Amino acid sequence: MRRISTARWRSDLGVSDRWPAKGFRLWTKGAIVAALCLAGCGAALPPTIEGRASVIDGDTLEVHGQRVRLWGVDAPESRQSCRLGGRDVACGRIAANRLDQFLDGRPVACFEQDTDRYGRMVARCEVAGDDLGAWLVGQGLAVRYARYAGLAYRTEEAKARRAARGVWAGEFQLPEDWRKEQRRGRASAE
Repeated sequence: MRRISTARWRSDLGVSDRWPAKGFRLWTKGAIVAALCLAGCGAALPPTIEGRASVIDGDTLEVHGQRVRLWGVDAPESRQSCRLGGRDVACGRIAANRLDQFLDGRPVACFEQDTDRYGRMVARCEVAGDDLGAWLVGQGLAVRYARYAGLAYRTEEAKARRAARGVWAGEFQLPEDWRKEQRRGRASAE
């Protein structure tokens, strides 16, 4: 059996030694440029909805008649209480009132992330460039909704815990657990 050198069969086929590497490098550079362009596109997108917002509860707004659930955070429910200094406080109403005070009639800009099971827009919202989710979690008025937020707002939550701000100043039930308990209570009463 006669061996043919790689160089010979490559030249017989009309393929240069540099072609595969050069083509691969060119393709890789193009893919990187395309990825960078696409990554930058998200920052340039306009808000999905913007305008003056009404506070429905600690993590829900209404903008132009549309309900918007704040992405990545979970605030105590309107009827939910927490223990602070040995007494019950309406932490759900406090969160909603503080959010309303923070907004102070300023317009919000919301960037849609998803739609929840109730058909509400789930969005990251800002007022004057401040992320409302980060503000709520940082003030201890909401917790990071880890299931949806991933690593977002971890720093804000850790700082609020250390400083014993908001719900972290006393005892409270996670809003998600409180809702489940309320549903179970209604189901057993029926």
